[in-house]
Order: sequence, then structure tokens, then C-alpha cells
Amino acid sequence: MDTNSENNLDTRGVPIIGLTSEEVRERIDKGLTNHTDISTQKTVGQIVKSNLLTYFNLIFLILTVLLCIVGSFRNLTFLPVIIGNTVIGIFQELRAKKTLDKMSMLNAPHSIVVRDGEQQQIQSEELVKDDIIILSAGNQICADATVLSGSISVNEALLTGESDEIKKKSGDRLMSGSFVVSGQCYAKLDKVGNESYISQLTAQAKAMGDGEQSEMIRYINKLVKWVGIIIIPVGIILFCQAYIMNGETFKKSVVSMVAAVLGMIPEGLYLLTTVALALSTIRLAKKQVLLHDMKSIETLARVDVLCVDKTGTITEPGMQVTELVISGRCGDTEMDKRAFAHLLADYSAVIEDNNATMEAIRAYVAKNEIEKGSRTLLKTQPFTSANKYSKVSFVEGDYMLGAPEFIMKDRYEEISEEIEEYQSKGYRVLLMAEQSGSSAMADTENAADTDKSGQQAPGVKGAADMASSRAGMVSPIGYIVLSNPIRENAESTFTYFKEQGVAIKVISGDNPATVSEVAKRAGIDGAENYVDASTLASEKDITEAVDKYTVFGRVTPKQKQLIVRALQKQKHTVAMTGDGVNDILAMKDADCSIAMASGSEAAAQAAQTVLLDSDFGRMPYVVFEGRQVVNNIQRSASLFLVKNIFSLLMAIFSAIFAITYPLEPSQISLISMFTIGLPGFLLALEPNRNRIEGNFMVNVMLKALPAGLTDVLSVGALVICGQVFNLPSEDIATAGTMLLAVVGFMIIIKISHPFNKMKYGVLLINIIGLLFCGLFLGRLFAIESISNICFLLMVVFAFAAESMFRYLTLFVEKLSSFFGDEKNRRKLRRKIRKYNIFK
Repeated sequence: MDTNSENNLDTRGVPIIGLTSEEVRERIDKGLTNHTDISTQKTVGQIVKSNLLTYFNLIFLILTVLLCIVGSFRNLTFLPVIIGNTVIGIFQELRAKKTLDKMSMLNAPHSIVVRDGEQQQIQSEELVKDDIIILSAGNQICADATVLSGSISVNEALLTGESDEIKKKSGDRLMSGSFVVSGQCYAKLDKVGNESYISQLTAQAKAMGDGEQSEMIRYINKLVKWVGIIIIPVGIILFCQAYIMNGETFKKSVVSMVAAVLGMIPEGLYLLTTVALALSTIRLAKKQVLLHDMKSIETLARVDVLCVDKTGTITEPGMQVTELVISGRCGDTEMDKRAFAHLLADYSAVIEDNNATMEAIRAYVAKNEIEKGSRTLLKTQPFTSANKYSKVSFVEGDYMLGAPEFIMKDRYEEISEEIEEYQSKGYRVLLMAEQSGSSAMADTENAADTDKSGQQAPGVKGAADMASSRAGMVSPIGYIVLSNPIRENAESTFTYFKEQGVAIKVISGDNPATVSEVAKRAGIDGAENYVDASTLASEKDITEAVDKYTVFGRVTPKQKQLIVRALQKQKHTVAMTGDGVNDILAMKDADCSIAMASGSEAAAQAAQTVLLDSDFGRMPYVVFEGRQVVNNIQRSASLFLVKNIFSLLMAIFSAIFAITYPLEPSQISLISMFTIGLPGFLLALEPNRNRIEGNFMVNVMLKALPAGLTDVLSVGALVICGQVFNLPSEDIATAGTMLLAVVGFMIIIKISHPFNKMKYGVLLINIIGLLFCGLFLGRLFAIESISNICFLLMVVFAFAAESMFRYLTLFVEKLSSFFGDEKNRRKLRRKIRKYNIFK
């Protein structure tokens, strides 16, 4: 909006000055700004704290102190890795935050404020208490306010859960967090910043917890939690057993206990997840994709149903008037295209709507230099998503503009043939009709003698009486034919989703036949299957319809929300794209929401993901990023779990057979570095477009379990044989380390299929790194020369480990396949019920 306005008048025609520059400065000095300290994003301090002050870092500190006490300094080799993990985690999160903060500034909410008598557009957080702002359709209310003049319809569903549009007029309160559906008003800010209603709600939400997390993060946190609980008693048992029962020295007992505990901690897994998400966020930012919530990366990757709006998603955001057509049912013999255009100019000049449709009409009027007529305004009724039309009452007549079906109602068949000609070509058609004895005129009891500014209109005394005598009939006048060009990359984008098995549902407020035609031209599969949502009277109807239809027309905002919920009840992961206030309810309920920055500000602030360049063609790249993150973390996480499974089971094995834990911390660190940490991070960077299937933790465990069991069985057998042959514990530890390395590379090979140059390179780098450390840094990592018999045992168990790993993998895969089959699961449940197994 222009910074200088010719006239800032309220609805009474009184000039609005707003605060002066000096008054603004005074309020800024007192801290009465709309800036809030409450944020859903981490601050720099929180990022540093969350990476540094962790439970596992405390455990590592305790282990470090214990090793220093006993003088086992070479076993502190895990420290550089832990410090490196912490530093890298902080650096990557700060880097991602910096990138997102820059982009968030570009997408920050703005407000039109009146100061010193002039209109200015500023960021909403720069507003101060007592500022006067102008609110119109599409704006999100940024602070608690009171309406000074004008009237708007607001939706408070994000605050109260009620989706009804509430009319607000002079003197009414406005709650921050709600959004404007229609109309325009001046409002004075009463509570700003941390005092506003939305800030208090946000504070309560943060106090209750971090909210829902992604499946991947949730399972990783559960794993970390249970490991954190288990390691304390296991560590105490192993120390007591070694020191008291086995008569080991204090140093040896501490070292063996530390090795067991160190092996059970998935120290790099959380870092891997954090870094992978941060890098993905930065890559998306470079593609003009802003993430309000990192969870959406994973959710988008799991989406199997994508709900899209027509306007701004399939088509370009702007509309244009293609043609004005006089209706064959028009009873006004003097009405021609010229007269119709003048009526349209009068209508668009006084109606308060500023949506895309009305902007297109105003642009048409301005482009063709159509002059306004001399009609005298009585009252306006803005467009609403529920009515799907607007009304203007002039002294000369009452007029309606909007969806033909909703204006004509039962008499729609009279004009349907005239409209279908245009709808079949994908045009959007609006009807202009005259209404005699309209409800709008009936409402003029209190305000019929006022014009738009609220003052008495000259020569209209008794207009309400004149109107009330009219005969109550809707007469079609003509049609406004509008077109939306389809986005250039729409067809290729929808083809991509079809190939990926993602179903598309087009949900629009437009006529279903028009939407269907546009969807066909965009290449959406099943676009010929459409339904008029106004015929869906109940939630049951909607639930049945989501299975049968691809295109939904004449959908209300509440129905959009119900369609999303119906799909979710059928166990679908649903993403919703939109650009208008009518999409917000559905976007908030969807598993993932995507907004176009060119749409309403309220939609962009409500969405988890914002396409800053409003290019829907970015969606395949966003999905690809999500799949890469989840698939690669899932694959790399299995490497970390191999070590955790082995260490836990080996600790149990040691306790049962009353033996001292056979490995040292430095040996665990060596294996972790070259068979888990480094390959895990390198493999996490590889492009991966595969669709995500199954449960995250189940998938990870199925990959890790065979290798973990192989490690335990082979190393356990080696330890038993070593005791039988009275081999030195140092020899057994070295041979066990080599066995773990062999099995570690087996699982790297397994999860790397199919191989490419990058994966061969990862494998080769880690083998060379391990050999180098073993040969040249052997003393640091407790790698000793071993006897011939110990070497022979290691070779035998290495070959045995290969066969064991192969057969355990086959067994686990078959078991997974059996329980993954729904028919087998049903049989098992029947047997459980039949034999009362758990009773």
C-alpha cells in the first residue's frame, strides 16, 4: 500500500490521524511494542544449552573423571568425538537458524498502520500500543484490538475451535491470532507483545511441552530415554562383578565398565539427526522454501495424499476477466454490455472485498477506463465463504455477485446451460443478479439511510420503505467470465506425484465442473470424478466421497477441514496446500501444510512450509529432501544400533557367565569411528528418492538386529574359547575388536546396496582408516599383537560370522514379511484370542 494516502477517513467520514512520531517513540522507550519474547524457535542460548548440557554428556563427564582417577588416559579417545559432535551440532543448528531467520524476515507479517495521518506498511512486531491499523480480508490480527470503525468478519477457529465467521463492528474486541475473512475496518491496538491473547496461548503451549514431534524424532528420543535408564544399573552390576566377584583390579573394573557403558550410548545418532535436518533446511532455503517446523520435512516425505486448492496452486495466483456476457434471462431490456460494465464499476467501487476475484474485476474496470455511474449506496454485504456471494444495495436496486448456484438456488437450472459452455472450457463464471426485496434491504432498518462512510446519503430518505415494497425476486443480469492460467510446471509436478503413489485431491470453492476441467488440463489423474460439496450434508457423506472423488467443488472452509480429517481417519498422511484464509482450517488439521507466499498473510503464517516464490513446482524437490533425510537417517541409525545391541547383550552375557567385559573403551571408540560414525554421516549425505515405508524404529531394528546378534555370538564364543585355551585378555580384546570390525563392514555392505561410486568410496575410506589406526596407532587404541592360536580363532569366527549374519538376516526378513502381512496378523490375533495367551 502507498505510504501516503489521500484520505484516511473512518466510516463516519472523520479523519484518522493515528499516533504521532513522538508518541510512537515514547511507547517504544516504555517497551510497549508488539515484539514478543515468546518464540517456537530456539534461541542461540537454547541451541548451545540443548547440545552441551545433555544427560549423555553428563555420563561422558563422569566416565572421563573415572578414567582419569584410575590413570587410564588412552581410553579417553572417545572425548574428541564427543566434543566434535557437540561443536558440529551447535554449528549446524546455528547455521540453519541464521538462514531461517533471514528468510523469516522476508516473510514476516506486515500491517498497514496510520501514523501522523498517513498510511504506512511496517512489520507487525514494530507496532506499538494504541496504534491504529487497517484490517482487511486475508490479514491475521497481530495484537488484541478494538474496532474503531467499519466492519469485518473474522474467524477465531485457531483460538476457539469454532469455525463460524463472526461479525465485528465498531466497539467490538478483536483477538490476536484470529484472521479476517471479509470486510475492512480501522482498529486500535489495546494489548501488544507478550500481553496479547495469542502470546499468552503460545506461552501456555510451550509450558505444556514441545508438542507433537515427528515419528523419527519421537522414536529416537524414546531410544535415548531407555538407554539412559538402563546404563546406570548395568554399569554398577558390571563394576561390582569385575571388582568383587572376579577379583579384578580397581582400574581394570572401571575400564571394563566404561567400555560397556560407552558402547550402549548412541552418542552420534542424535547429532546425525540434527545435522541432517539442519542441512536439509538450508538446502530448502536456497530453493526459496521456508520451514516454520522441521517436522514437516519428514511428514512431507511420508505423504500419500496431497490436497490442493485450484487457485494459486494448480493455476497462477492472479485472475483476469476474459469477457462480460449478458444473460439470456435478463429482464432489463436496456441492459447491454456497456450498461453492465458501468454497473460492475459501481459495484466494485463500493464493495469492501479485496480478494483475488474482486481485484481482477477492478483491474478490468481500470484497464478499460469504465466510468462509474450515479447510483447512490445504501449498504454493502461482503463476500463470505459460507454464502459465496456479496451484496450491494443502491437506492436504484439491490445487486448480488457470486456463485450462480448460490444466488439462483432452486432456479439455477434456468441459467445452467448458458454457464456450462464456459465452465466446460475451465473458465470461472460469476453471476450478477438483481434482487427485489432482498434481505440486505430488510437489514436497512437501522442503517438504510447511510452510505459507506456512515453518513446520511442525500436524497435517500425513505429508501428502506421503498425497498421493502419490492417483490422478492432474483433476476439474472449477466456473467463475469474469469480465467486462471495453469502453471507451466503443473502437469510435470502432478505426474511426479502420480509416479510416487501420492493421490491428489483438488478441493476448491469454485464450481466442480470448472475445477474438474482445470484439473484435467493440469494432468491430475481421475480429475473427471468430481462432486459438488454442497450436496454433502454430513460427515458420513464426506467420508464416503473421499474414496470416490478426486475433485471437490463448492467446498466451504469447514468442509475442507472435514475432508482432511476423513482422509486421516483412513490412515492417510495428508498434506494440504493453499493460499487463502478459506484454506487455513484444513491446513492446521493436515499432517503437513504448505502455503504460497503470494496468498494471504494469515495462510502463510499458519503453514508449516511456505513456498516463498509461490512456485508449486518446488514440491517434488521438497518431498525429495524429506525422503533423503528420513531414508538416510533410518539407514545410518541401524549402524548405531548395532553397537548398542551388541554392548547391551554383551553386558548381559558377561553378567550371566561371570566374566569381565572383554573390550576397552578405546577399542569401542575405534570401531565406532570407522564402522558407525564416519560411514553413517557420509551415507546420510547420499541422494535418496525412495518412498518411505513402514515404521521407523521397526525398520531400523530389523537392519541392526542380525549384525548385533552376530557380534554378540561371535565375540562371546571367542571369549569362551579364549578362557578354555587360557589366552591373555589383551589378545581376546584385540581379536574381538577385529571381529567387530569385520561384522561392521558386513552391515555397511548390506545397507549400501545397490552400490555406486560414492558408496564404494565410503567403504574404502573406512577400511583404510581402520587399518591405518590399527597398524600405526595400535597402542592408542589398545590393539596388541596376538598369538597364532588367537589369530586362528579370530579367522574361524570371522568366517562363521559371515554365515551367521547372512542366515540371521534371512530369518529376520522372513519374520518381518510374515508379520507384515495383514492376513497373517489377523490369524495370529485370532489364535491369541482363542487360547487366551495373555490371560
